[in-house]
Amino acid sequence: MCALGMQALEGISKEGTCFMRLYLFEHCSICFRVRMAAALKRLHLQETVVVEDDTETMIRLVGKRRVPILVKDDGTPMLESMDMVAHIENFGAPVLTGPERPAVSTWADGFADKTPPLTWPRYPLLDLPEFATVAARDHFIVRKRRHFTDLVELRAKTRELIDGLMPDLDTLDQLVESPTAINGKLSVDDIRVLPLLRSAAVVKGLRFPKKVREYFETMMDRIGYRPLPTI
Repeated sequence: MCALGMQALEGISKEGTCFMRLYLFEHCSICFRVRMAAALKRLHLQETVVVEDDTETMIRLVGKRRVPILVKDDGTPMLESMDMVAHIENFGAPVLTGPERPAVSTWADGFADKTPPLTWPRYPLLDLPEFATVAARDHFIVRKRRHFTDLVELRAKTRELIDGLMPDLDTLDQLVESPTAINGKLSVDDIRVLPLLRSAAVVKGLRFPKKVREYFETMMDRIGYRPLPTI
């Protein structure tokens, strides 16, 4: 555990100093779970954005190509994002104390499966640090072609794909209980939902229903993150 001094007994300090380092991709929704959890705790993580084709760094840390990677203060790496969230939640007073709903987790699982045709073709077009070189962008495109042969063709189908996603967003609109927490009180369900909305919001022309939009904007403001660019 990080040494937070006497303030650790009362909660996280305003500085939220902690010697943990998160290796991530900026566009990665799974990585954003960890960043969101830390922000809600006002806990500062040292962050390193891994360049897309820097497989060597990931293998050196955990023996495989994978992000996020959280290196704890004792030098031990963690790989599972929800384990990282739980680890962060252990510092100071807990904040994810609200109830979880099976309907929300089911929604998140389904939505995560449906967004890649819209988001993956757009990520390498954004000015993000993991795509700092042409080689890094090309590496991403080649990897994703294992799942979708033609990313350009997918971008041409944007309207059709958005239409297919709207029923899921309408379902979420019915599930949102408050702009400040999906279930009315902060919970792990917020960690499941908000990062997915952040990723989907890169799609220009995708409009969130009213309650979803209010939730997205309120929560992003609360944790101090700007949305990704749209394209």
